[in-house]
Amino acid sequence: MFLDEVAELTRKRVERDRALVPSDVLWEECAHRRQLPSFRDALLRLPGGSINVIAEVKRSSPSRGPIRPDLVLEDLLGCYERGGACAISVLTEPEFFGGSLDDIYRACSATALPVLRKDFILDPYQLLEARAAGAGAVLLIAHILEDGELIRLLSEAEGLGLEALVEVHDEDELEAALDAGASIIGINNRDLKTLEVDLETTTRLAALVPETKVLVSESGYTQAGEMADLADLGVDAVLVGEFLVKQDDPERAVRELIGGGDSVA
Repeated sequence: MFLDEVAELTRKRVERDRALVPSDVLWEECAHRRQLPSFRDALLRLPGGSINVIAEVKRSSPSRGPIRPDLVLEDLLGCYERGGACAISVLTEPEFFGGSLDDIYRACSATALPVLRKDFILDPYQLLEARAAGAGAVLLIAHILEDGELIRLLSEAEGLGLEALVEVHDEDELEAALDAGASIIGINNRDLKTLEVDLETTTRLAALVPETKVLVSESGYTQAGEMADLADLGVDAVLVGEFLVKQDDPERAVRELIGGGDSVA
């Protein structure tokens, strides 16, 4: 099963990296990191305003294979920023997504937008890595974390000055995220077991998210028409990766998603 495999590989990677770069070294790096713009504030949709776009750096995926392994990260981020993206998501998982922690360092040097580390976070060491590299936020996936683990990681992230986007896929995971105190909820339309996408997942779960939470819908969006009803559901932002990375003109693609134009695909 994909999730079991990626979790096992992640644990091995964390242990290897911890042996190479001890936690106290990362703590020292964190101490020198500047105050970051708020990821949460960047996502908030203004009353009557358009849905915001979190634009993602994604070289490959387990469902599609290579997407754009030769992308130039700095050029892509420039396109995203000019197109009007509110924040940047950077996939750092290496085996299935072709990412690395170095991409966070590079992204934080290349853009003033808030940067989210997107990975399979299972260990507090990964939070230290993210903050030391300059990220202001991390993804926490409720499906792979026990309730106690989610609460602990949320607390430790806050202690590091990191905000957390807590990703859910069903009602039970949403309840766990809310009980843990998550302030930013991400509804992933992709089933992590089958890797299939169903945009109705957001429609179903959004009604259960309190208005006080910042709400993000993830996966499957390729045109503004698919996002037309999201504001009515209380969604503040969408996270879009594969579609944007594949475009010849990512700047235009972001702008059209935000502005309501037709798909550029």
